[in-house]
Amino acid sequence: MIKSSFKMSRVSLRPVHVLRWLCVTLAIVGLLFWLWERREYHIEEAQRVAGPVARNINPPSLQNTGRQFTINGKNVLLLGGSLHYFRVVPEYWRDRMMKMKACGLNTITTYVPWNMHEEVRGEFDFKGILDIVAFLRLAMELDFYVILRPGPYICGEWEFGGLPSWLLHDPDMKIRSTYPLFLDAVENYFDRLLPLVRPYQYHLGGPIIAVQVENEYGHFGSDVSYMTAIKDTLITRGIKELLVTSDATELLKQGSVPGALMTGNFQKDAEKHFTNIKKIQGDDKPLMVMEFWPGWFDHWTEQHHTYPSQGLIPAVSEVLKAGASINFYMFHGGTNFGFWNGANIHHQVYQPDVTSYDYDAPLSESGDATEKFFKIKQLLKEETKGVVPGNLPNVPVSAKIAYGDVSMTHYILLEDTLTLVGAPFQSDKVMSMEMLPINNNGGQGYGYILYRTRIASSASKLDFVQKPHDRAQVFLGGHPAGVVSRTGTNSVPFLNLEVKKELKVANEITLDILVENQGRSNFGTTMTGERKGLLKDVEVNGKVQAGWDIYPLEFKKPFMEGVMASDKWKPFNPDIKVPALYKGTFDIAHRTPKDTFLSMKGWEKGIVFINGFNIGRYWKVGPQTTYYVPGPLLKAGRNEIVIFEQHQSAERVTFVDKPDLGPTVRRDTWNE
Repeated sequence: MIKSSFKMSRVSLRPVHVLRWLCVTLAIVGLLFWLWERREYHIEEAQRVAGPVARNINPPSLQNTGRQFTINGKNVLLLGGSLHYFRVVPEYWRDRMMKMKACGLNTITTYVPWNMHEEVRGEFDFKGILDIVAFLRLAMELDFYVILRPGPYICGEWEFGGLPSWLLHDPDMKIRSTYPLFLDAVENYFDRLLPLVRPYQYHLGGPIIAVQVENEYGHFGSDVSYMTAIKDTLITRGIKELLVTSDATELLKQGSVPGALMTGNFQKDAEKHFTNIKKIQGDDKPLMVMEFWPGWFDHWTEQHHTYPSQGLIPAVSEVLKAGASINFYMFHGGTNFGFWNGANIHHQVYQPDVTSYDYDAPLSESGDATEKFFKIKQLLKEETKGVVPGNLPNVPVSAKIAYGDVSMTHYILLEDTLTLVGAPFQSDKVMSMEMLPINNNGGQGYGYILYRTRIASSASKLDFVQKPHDRAQVFLGGHPAGVVSRTGTNSVPFLNLEVKKELKVANEITLDILVENQGRSNFGTTMTGERKGLLKDVEVNGKVQAGWDIYPLEFKKPFMEGVMASDKWKPFNPDIKVPALYKGTFDIAHRTPKDTFLSMKGWEKGIVFINGFNIGRYWKVGPQTTYYVPGPLLKAGRNEIVIFEQHQSAERVTFVDKPDLGPTVRRDTWNE
């Protein structure tokens, strides 16, 4: 028999050991208590990760068989607002949605920008600011309905109306038509997009109660076979919720498709517009204004458009008194970051949109509640008979900080960055951006394009057979020689050349033409001619110029990383008068940086990168003079600003705490 050598007397019960065991026991008990207290959170989080749980509803969930919308037999009045996920940094989606909820809204509408999700043919992006699934999940969490507007065309004052530029690499392309290659591209895109959003339909437990077929097609055409093709593309890929169309009420029929509810777009005179809808659709369907415009967008050189509350509130009241559903387009506009702004062509005059998409909306560009926000909130509570809860929360004002001046410390000439683009494309004739053999053979989409050739130093006149699209800076021997622009009513397609005496010593001189794509038209039939760069021949002294080197300048991340790593940066020089990049740094002491606005006073024209993020274009012609910088783009500690200036720089920029969108003009006094 084996005797144990264990003796209790040998067990140490020193106070330090007792204390250790007591701490371990308390930690375990505390952890178990914490897990028990948060059990509901973990259950909800598991459900969120797993996705929505199907409802016991036969689709379409939103019924339109009578004069009122119903869901599961209950009347529903849709009080909506447009919020574009791609115009707002993801860190602020929840803030904007919570403020919409605080105003009494129950519905969010959003476009889906094809050209961002598939910027390069065949390469898709649904991450970060393009994470539409995260956006839908957040709307679901906050108990919103969602009306999805996936296009393929979206308008939205967005570059090419959301269509990808690579479509135009096909010289025979017919957008928004049954042209086979266009429909093939749409189907390939929807094959990637719709499986992501399909599980978030309302009958499957998600927030999507309706999906829009195309957008404002009546302003472009009237081909019902095209609209039917888009509708069928949605249905065959699993969209079962209510289908709708959206158009100006006088163009509803042209933009309609059998099987989709017609909704109207307008800013005032609801009775007139609803009468138009009833004449076409009948008096037995719910009424809805899909786009009620509480403000308007701005073009460069114009004034900032506003829609004051004294005109807005009676117009909204007229909609609600008719028992109609309403969607405020926009409720929060956001920003046209990067090169994504659109443009209009009105009476053959090209009008590019500014960077700010403030829209004079109820929530400002930086997410602050405006006077009209509170007046809309009060009106909805009074007019909707219990649809809006009476105990809506207050809306806090987010802090803005003036970080002050930032001096430029270094510059690098655009000329010194061309080697980072690679070897130029050589061509006997000029060609548009879209025709370049890059980006999976889809051409160049955005940014700038440089055309270089050699001409006789005795040249005296430069003619563009067609005006550049959109703004051309001309240089002789590296010196500015003039600008030819598509904007403005008095622009001319030629330049008289004056070669500096010191450059005439050689028989030939370098001619550079730097063309900026200022944004493709996003509306109407003018979209069909929106290739960019030089579209037709350039003549020197009456003869077609041949032999060109072409550099695409897209300012994408790899290019900018190469620029920042270049050894050709030089100490700042205020006398540079040719395109160049400038950089400076500034420090932020706050652990969580706040929103700010960048004043570009003294600068002429270009784009700005904050910590590598392209916040958009600036231009001294206005109306806006400051540019919104969301706090999440900044970081505690050292921050970097890089500016591509096309003409001549100032010595510094200034971060201020208030926006300046320019002098104003009232939109509601216009005739629609």
